[in-house]
Amino acid sequence: MSITILVKDNAPYVVQGEFKLVDAQGNEIPIKKAALCRCGGSMTKPFCDGTHSKIGFQGAIAAVEQSENKP
Repeated sequence: MSITILVKDNAPYVVQGEFKLVDAQGNEIPIKKAALCRCGGSMTKPFCDGTHSKIGFQGAIAAVEQSENKP
């Protein structure tokens, strides 16, 4: 089983391939979509609901670049 996790700029983690998602107690979480929230604002965690675009989420690379460019 090969899984690829695509890290898109300022967007969710997109999981490609078959995978199982489990919580801290080992219970399987039904997969609704293969896009996992990075911004923390999704109302359907751990899945992305598009909130990142509404709140202006910036991934770590963009955030670091922006802070380095400030005077």
